[in-house]
Amino acid sequence: VEAVHLIADGKAPRIPQPKEGATYEGIQKKENAEISWDQPAAALHNWIRGHDKVPGAWAKIGDQVVTFYGSSLVDASVPAGQELAIKGASRPGLVTKNGLVIFGNDGKMVLVRNLQFEDGRMIPASKYFSADETAALELTEEEKKMAEDIR
Repeated sequence: VEAVHLIADGKAPRIPQPKEGATYEGIQKKENAEISWDQPAAALHNWIRGHDKVPGAWAKIGDQVVTFYGSSLVDASVPAGQELAIKGASRPGLVTKNGLVIFGNDGKMVLVRNLQFEDGRMIPASKYFSADETAALELTEEEKKMAEDIR
């Protein structure tokens, strides 16, 4: 009650908060979100999820910056997949039917579901090696007629 009266009377002390010990981290920037690969799988997962959606945790694959989204820890045997060299990683990732499996320095696995390229294209991680393939769309006669009617 005394504190409320001091405030109401305009006599409450005003003490500026010291900067030391402040916990505010500010807005994260993309250049600070690069994945450090010398960590256990749980730390990699936390880093990716902590930067999901903005600014997005990233790594270099080849010469391209690729952003990782939607990670989860995997507690199973190593799945079959196609190896993918990731710059800085001690072990290549595996592109599997469920996504990209990456490894922590403890040998445990993290599954990443989506990847985004520098040009803004986002793909399911499981489609990494088929991302460049383009399939021609072939319409049936009925669909061709419908397309013509719509035009």
